[in-house]
Order: sequence, then C-alpha cells, then structure tokens
Amino acid sequence: MAAELLKEYTMKQPIDIQARGIVVLFPEPLNQKTEAVLISNGITLENYMSSQLEEEDFALDTLIVVMENGDKQKILDLFENAIPENVQVLTELVGDELEIMNPYGGTLQSYGICYETLSKSVKKLAALLNKSED
Repeated sequence: MAAELLKEYTMKQPIDIQARGIVVLFPEPLNQKTEAVLISNGITLENYMSSQLEEEDFALDTLIVVMENGDKQKILDLFENAIPENVQVLTELVGDELEIMNPYGGTLQSYGICYETLSKSVKKLAALLNKSED
C-alpha cells in the first residue's frame, strides 16, 4: 500500500518506487483485502506479483522504508549490503510517534485503518523526499 500511495505524489526528481518483501517464497498476487482497500480509494494495480528483497536492491542511493522496527532489524541482519542509515522505519523517518501496525491476517477494517494511517505518513514522506531534493 505504501509504495502505491507514494506513487500518487508528484516528485521533483525521478524516483524508482518499488515494493519488496522480506520473506517471499514465491511470487503471489496482491492480498485481496489490500486490493479492496486500494480500489475503494481509487488506486488500481494490475498484474501485481510480490517479489523478494535481494542483495542487489541495495545501493548507496537506495532508501528502504519499512513499517516496523522488527522489519528494519531483519533487513540489517539478513542483507550485508544494507546500509543502516538507508533503512528507515516510515513513522520515525517522517516524525510520527507510533509505528504503523501490519494488518496482515486481520479484518478488512484493519486494512482500511492501516491505509488511512499510511496515507498520512506517506504524504509526509513525499514532502520530505521533495524537500531533500532541493
């Protein structure tokens, strides 16, 4: 959801926005609850398939944004190319107080709440990225 929300913003510089999973055993289509929430908010994804975060995804100019501190730590533990300063928890990066809880396995309502919370933080992220490019 976060990647698709960020794609909705006009960025001052071209940014390659991608969604990756920490543990993707095989490519899967978009979660049905995520898709329903996105569609209800005017965002449509066609032919989406999940993909694994890989060592080659890390570069000096790559910012990895995660939802929870546990995800950040997993990435730093699993990927030797991960640069600690470039792996950030979204809410910490934008100055929000609480982490955004992963709705995976929850109700459709929990996915909707996640979307609403994410949209506020992603708006701040877009502004931060545009400001840093000045």
